Amino acid sequence: MKAVVMAGGEGSRLRPLTATVPKPLLPVAGRPVMEHVLRLLRRHRLTSTVVTVAYLADAVREEFGDGSALGMQLAYAHESVPLGTAGSVRNAAGLLGGEPFVVISGDALTDFDLSALIAYHRAKKALVTVCLARVPEPVEFGITVTAPDGRIERFLEKPTWGQVFSDTVNTGIYVMEPQVLQHVPDGAADWSKDVFPALMAAGLPVFGYVAEGYWEDIGTHDSYLAAHADVLAGRVEVEPVGSEREAGIWVGDGARIAADAQLNAPVVIGPGAQIASGARVGPGTVIGAGTVVEQAAVAEGAVVGEHSYIGPAAALAGCVTGRNSRLRGGARIGEGAVLGDGCLLKEHATVAAGVMVPPGRTLEAHATAATTVLRARTPRTMFASRGLSGALGVDLTCESAARLAGAFATQVPDGAVVTVARDHSHAGQVLAPVLTAALRAAGVDVRDLGHLPLPVARHETALAGGGALIAAAAPGRPDCADLRVLDGDGIDATPAAHRTLERLMHRAEHRRTTAGHIGALHSGEAAAQAALDAYAGHLADRIPHPDAGDGGGGVRVVLDAAFGAAGLLLDAVISRTALRALVINTGLDGARATETATERHGALAYLGSVVTANNAAFGVRFDPTGERLHLVDGTGRPVPDETTLLLMCHLSAAHARTGRIALPATASRTAAGLAAAHGATVEYTPTTPGQLSRAAADGRTILAGDTEGAFVIPQAGPHPDAIAALLHLTALLRAHREPLSSLLAALPTPHVRRRRLPTPWETKGHLMRTVADQAGTRTIDTTDGIRIVEADGRWTLILPDPAHPATHLWAEAGTDAEAHALLDHWTTALTHPTTA
Repeated sequence: MKAVVMAGGEGSRLRPLTATVPKPLLPVAGRPVMEHVLRLLRRHRLTSTVVTVAYLADAVREEFGDGSALGMQLAYAHESVPLGTAGSVRNAAGLLGGEPFVVISGDALTDFDLSALIAYHRAKKALVTVCLARVPEPVEFGITVTAPDGRIERFLEKPTWGQVFSDTVNTGIYVMEPQVLQHVPDGAADWSKDVFPALMAAGLPVFGYVAEGYWEDIGTHDSYLAAHADVLAGRVEVEPVGSEREAGIWVGDGARIAADAQLNAPVVIGPGAQIASGARVGPGTVIGAGTVVEQAAVAEGAVVGEHSYIGPAAALAGCVTGRNSRLRGGARIGEGAVLGDGCLLKEHATVAAGVMVPPGRTLEAHATAATTVLRARTPRTMFASRGLSGALGVDLTCESAARLAGAFATQVPDGAVVTVARDHSHAGQVLAPVLTAALRAAGVDVRDLGHLPLPVARHETALAGGGALIAAAAPGRPDCADLRVLDGDGIDATPAAHRTLERLMHRAEHRRTTAGHIGALHSGEAAAQAALDAYAGHLADRIPHPDAGDGGGGVRVVLDAAFGAAGLLLDAVISRTALRALVINTGLDGARATETATERHGALAYLGSVVTANNAAFGVRFDPTGERLHLVDGTGRPVPDETTLLLMCHLSAAHARTGRIALPATASRTAAGLAAAHGATVEYTPTTPGQLSRAAADGRTILAGDTEGAFVIPQAGPHPDAIAALLHLTALLRAHREPLSSLLAALPTPHVRRRRLPTPWETKGHLMRTVADQAGTRTIDTTDGIRIVEADGRWTLILPDPAHPATHLWAEAGTDAEAHALLDHWTTALTHPTTA
């Protein structure tokens, strides 16, 4: 049996380390990670190996040659264009000689028993056997589900947390029969996306083998440091460079260590390295070959590239430096910082924690790189569901806004115009000009519309087609802000688009321009007012509404603008529709750009008193962005948002008598019954922002809405809009000719309850696998997270939070008590699975 080592990856997330070195050649404990892979293959008698190469291919060839130095026979298959995981192996078919083969990544550290994997493959008479592993955080990998006999039932590549239903992932290690190559299409192709699903659909034997042992996909700086720590701690069976002079201290040939130097195990000192008198190294430190560590220098938990110089009294902690790094006396590098090859830190220069320095940079004496050059380490995800989010001035700064805009600009086609808008918050006022400046500095034309209701900004973005960046306060969190990314249709960017932007921000390879090609700026109050007027006309033209001839339809409402963006648009809409309305709380207040649940409750109580005092049919409070509305009935009582959703579903279905309603997976299933009674259907979608808008773009959709007051009225466009929802509601009430209070009284009461379960990141994948395991014979729906449906229709939805160490649970039953009982059951099942 032969082997194929995949060594063509660029390793973009590991930059600047991989700017000049291919990822398979990054050293782990003194040896290139691919050498550890080759040694593993040799231990299992897989000495005839084909290496697929692409990025910096010559460097890989020069390092390993024909493999004879390792007792192997290596051949190389070069990709001139990216061919994907399957296409690259097919490209190497001529070197495999028609034999079965093992495929393994050249940049993953593992000690899996490949002989056991091969034996399992042969015993199952499989065409393909996929080596699986259980990991704590599976979102960066491909999730795999197997049947009891080991056959693979399902793959899901790079899931969001809402799609995680197991912690068992595809390691990218396969055993394959040669016939499998006949199923690989020409050109670029991926095993999990293109080939395996086709094999499974054809009924061919594709099995999964859950391996025991160590496996680390070295894809980030964190995982790179973790791999070193695991080697030094003995958690993986690989061979560090050098010989073990004493427990936990490996020293390479020719290394010179002063008698009074302190080596605190575990450490690796590379060949030819020099450790001077009074220096302190370790624990968890790797000193590269030929590196000099001078007197009184300190390195702890650091990975130092070969042929580097660590000057007197320099200090490194939990960081990585590339080859030929030079730190002069007193220089310091903080936790999590990363230096590319050939960097120079002059006397007493400091690189702060979490900062990345590109190759070849110089930091002058006594200078500090505190924010970067380029920040290297990021949280597990920089983006929350609404975009780039965080505490203003702490997590979300002018620097991060500029980096987001720079990353966004790299994807903008020539000639496109990007829209920038904001709310009236202090955060919006500060961050929006930064977005505009950074986009223009990248040569992108910008239409800066200033402060607008978010539905208007979305509409204008769709007209321009170049996408948008929106700066706004975070809902319900006065100290936080959001930088929202919209696509060319004005819809929130997908999680995949967020990941692309995160990757670009991490690498900071942004488009640059010269002074003569700065992007043009189109802005001003006139443009914003024109956008407001045009949108008011758009709503009046698209949505049926009362006119002056029928006295406004006889429905009088009280509208609370909440000192927010809706107030900018209401007068223009009312003047065009003759809606009979009393508008309160107009004007803009930057201190009220968002509101907590308690503040909204108080505001709705006040609105209720105004409704009853004016004998109005109902009242509406708009959220500060103009996207969401909250109802108060004619008696002054606030209407729960879930009930408002049922009301809109009932009225829309009764009016249309056909069509589709789109709701999030967390919504009550009562809505489906209401719609079906009038000939309409309900489709439940993932909860990710933008999903309802994409569903509303389907011509069959008559309404889309969520459980928090957002509604999409398709005839007005695919965007959530509270004023459009108000016009739609008043038109439906006029057509229905029944008081709102009577309609609300006739609606069923939904019993959906929610709970937040704190969940460490490292246990999320295991938790979701526990859900799938304990579901038993119950019906499972994986539209978003995992929804378990009981035989009597009760259900529980378990959904990991994409940005926080938490899991959300929803349950619906016939009563609140039964819903809480379901939440209790699954909380116990997830926190104490052996006793549930």
